Amino acid sequence: MGYKSDIEIAQETEMLPVDEIAKTAGIDEKYLEHYGKYKAKIDYNLLRENEGKNGKLILVTAINPTPAGEGKTTTTVGLADGMRKLGKNVMVALREPSLGPVFGVKGGAAGGGYAQVVPMEDINLHFTGDMHAIGAANNLLAAMLDNHIYQGNALNIDPRRITWRRCVDMNDRQLRFVTDGLGGRVNGVPREDGYDITVASEIMAVLCLASDIVDLKARLARIIVGYTYDEKPVTAGDLHAQGAMTALLKDALKPNLVQTLEHTPAIVHGGPFANIAHGCNSVIATKMAMRLGDYAVTEAGFGADLGAEKFLDIKCRMAGLTPSAVVMVATVRALKSHGGVAKADLNNENLEALEAGLPNLLQHVQNIKEVYKLPCVVAINAFPTDTKAELDLVERKCKELGVNVALSEVWAKGGEGGIELAKEVIRLVEEPNDFSFSYGLDLSIEEKLDAIVKNVYHGDGVILTANAKKQAAQLTELGFDKCPICVAKTQYSFSDDASLKGAPKGFTVTVRNLKISAGAGFIVALTGDIMTMPGLPKVPAAEKIDVDETGKISGLF
Repeated sequence: MGYKSDIEIAQETEMLPVDEIAKTAGIDEKYLEHYGKYKAKIDYNLLRENEGKNGKLILVTAINPTPAGEGKTTTTVGLADGMRKLGKNVMVALREPSLGPVFGVKGGAAGGGYAQVVPMEDINLHFTGDMHAIGAANNLLAAMLDNHIYQGNALNIDPRRITWRRCVDMNDRQLRFVTDGLGGRVNGVPREDGYDITVASEIMAVLCLASDIVDLKARLARIIVGYTYDEKPVTAGDLHAQGAMTALLKDALKPNLVQTLEHTPAIVHGGPFANIAHGCNSVIATKMAMRLGDYAVTEAGFGADLGAEKFLDIKCRMAGLTPSAVVMVATVRALKSHGGVAKADLNNENLEALEAGLPNLLQHVQNIKEVYKLPCVVAINAFPTDTKAELDLVERKCKELGVNVALSEVWAKGGEGGIELAKEVIRLVEEPNDFSFSYGLDLSIEEKLDAIVKNVYHGDGVILTANAKKQAAQLTELGFDKCPICVAKTQYSFSDDASLKGAPKGFTVTVRNLKISAGAGFIVALTGDIMTMPGLPKVPAAEKIDVDETGKISGLF
């Protein structure tokens, strides 16, 4: 059989109508709002019923990403399909892809091979319009803010201290920093401004952490958009924007129901970036998956030092969730990459490089087991080039930490290739756990950052620049010091230096900027050179994407 692209595999699959998927999931049709034949939104009022029932929550995370790829979404989908083959009632809960990266670096983000969610073209493109609604709410607030200043500025807002930026769901470096309001008195007040990518907007984080529409509106009202001339925060509530913003978001708050290639029900909803935001799907989607399934399989973005840390320390803490098991995804190729092998040579057996790269995996596993005190299994996402000696080495090293390794062949075989992993997960979730966080909320801002660096990254501690120290003092004075911390840092390393691979030691992490996301309820700590608006690469994925005369899309991964 010749090699097929993800989109070709997805397009050959006979999808079931979404009504049938809803029946499998036990969703009454009164809660279903159809978006065509294969997609539907689920009314959040469903959560008010069956209040007592909660399935086991399984988190899929990974080692620090490399150019060799790990396959986290693929593993998540294949694990759920594998559990279903074993007769389990299971739901998948995934994030929605952002348009920018779809056309930028990596193409689609709906899994891969024979472990995908479909319709993959819709999910990767406009889907049900959630991203557009978030962008519209973000930009409505920006328009109301600038209009308030233009119309007399009754709130005494300092235009130099506006923190709210406009957004667009596209990788467009040209818009990172702009000057707007130019062109005379009638065209607004001139000021420096800028754009973030939509998924980096605080509104995305707010939507993903809101428990219901009332909570959504209250969180939107708390968003800080800037400061007055006498340094007092100005909120969206002060601008009376929260009602209209909630009106734009009322449907986006409803999770989206789709299916895997093997017709396992999947909820795809919300998509904050994991290196600049908290990197997991919505609380409502996760709770709905747990309400509907005996098992809910979800993922968190990038390596476990980012996605899993924020899933556990921010999302689970805020939503009162306790995971039952964690799956740590790795590939032999990616581990060799951490061991210093160039991308072109990753297909050759190299036990020495694998041994050098393994500490990255082992440190992530150790964090899950010893810091968060959760049961863990390592899923090795199989490649045809993996050798028995390499796989045996990974297994032996993980066994030393008391963790089993399961070979995941879901990319090539779908659910069938996930049965070994599924069996280990089903066993693990029955183990009692003593779930803990990596830091307590009563610590100071600096102490919390220090705890994350020492407990999760295994560095020597945090260094705050003079600017960050001043911001920490201001945030403490404003009463935000008890919020959890969302660290914005490179995804490629445990440290804030992307070139430090494996499990580096003896480093510090420098925080240059602290920003309160008062609606989301966390402090964003910016390290290194983190961009809230990515750019397109030299050859964007968009150059390969096309559509024929029948409307069939090609090149989307």
